[in-house]
Amino acid sequence: MKVMVVVTHLLGAGHLSRALTLARAFAARGHDTTLVSGGRPVPHFDTRGVDMVQLRALHSDGTNFSHLLTEDGAPVTEADYQARRAVLLETLGKMQPDILITELYPFGRRVLRHEFQALLQAAHSLPHRPLVLASVRDILAPPSKPERATAADEVIDRYYDGVLVHSDKRSTVLDQSWPVSDRLQERLHYTGYVAPPAAGPHPECAGQGEVIVAAGAGSVGDALFEAAAGAARQSNGATWRLLVGGAHPEPRIARLLELSGGNAIVEPVRPDFRQLLYHADCAVTMCGYNTALDVLQSGCPAVLVPFDDGGEVEQTLRAQSLTRLDGICSVKTSDLSPDTLIKAVTATKGHRRHAGLDLHFDGAQRSVDIAVSLQRGRR
Repeated sequence: MKVMVVVTHLLGAGHLSRALTLARAFAARGHDTTLVSGGRPVPHFDTRGVDMVQLRALHSDGTNFSHLLTEDGAPVTEADYQARRAVLLETLGKMQPDILITELYPFGRRVLRHEFQALLQAAHSLPHRPLVLASVRDILAPPSKPERATAADEVIDRYYDGVLVHSDKRSTVLDQSWPVSDRLQERLHYTGYVAPPAAGPHPECAGQGEVIVAAGAGSVGDALFEAAAGAARQSNGATWRLLVGGAHPEPRIARLLELSGGNAIVEPVRPDFRQLLYHADCAVTMCGYNTALDVLQSGCPAVLVPFDDGGEVEQTLRAQSLTRLDGICSVKTSDLSPDTLIKAVTATKGHRRHAGLDLHFDGAQRSVDIAVSLQRGRR
């Protein structure tokens, strides 16, 4: 089958990471898979087996998701939106997919609703309409107004055949963060968590005994990195390794090295990050979907610092559920400092957990099974 996945990440790169994992799972089953990305490119991501189409890249102005910028930082114009729609619709027309998946929309990305609506309308006008699915993580940003949930329901009713919820129902259900109506409930398919296969030990035991600090590809992790650099400066004996993301991390790396007094390893994000966790004494991370799964799969003790700027609650809700587990604690952004970070890391020592926690981490493979079954059932 031909599968088209559409995603735009606006702040960090978690949405793209999850969509790529899903796309690779389809490709691994022999499906002709294309991923259309509308956010900034992330060079270190694994795109093997997936045809990539890059729209004119956009990103948010910090946590202001209603104000979008182009890759060079200029405000987005109508010409930019038109160029994106043109490539999106051209890709759909050329591909004629059997399955179309939109990541997050219509439960988010309202600022891009016009291009998604154009895509959905065009998909329904194809000679052979594709199966249309939405793909959402375990916890959504709750709607700020009841009518936004109603509007999402109406879009689902009109255009979608189902919603893939990438969560293990035994741990998190969608109505913990989003009002699930009866009509929406009928379309939900819990897939388990979408995660790559668990990483094994690092061949060189890299990360042994270290505190590994990671905060994604966006600028939202700056406060965490600065606190970690300060903690490394004060630390006696512990090795702190800061993994800095983004397309051009060099200036941030230089600044953090200076803040740490040369007492930390500061380097770009590594493709073997998940293997480092296997040996680390502690992981200090934000609490986005993908990073949380990395921690859960590895069994590494962790200090979670949920992103909560601009009224964001998704990561806070996730952290609250995970801190019930042994070896995981949380620090609020407002409480973040070198001292609180050192105290939290110390509290996790000696609490290495069993990895996996008997949850389903094969959500990408299960998503393929569900989508293929639904598509075949339409014939």
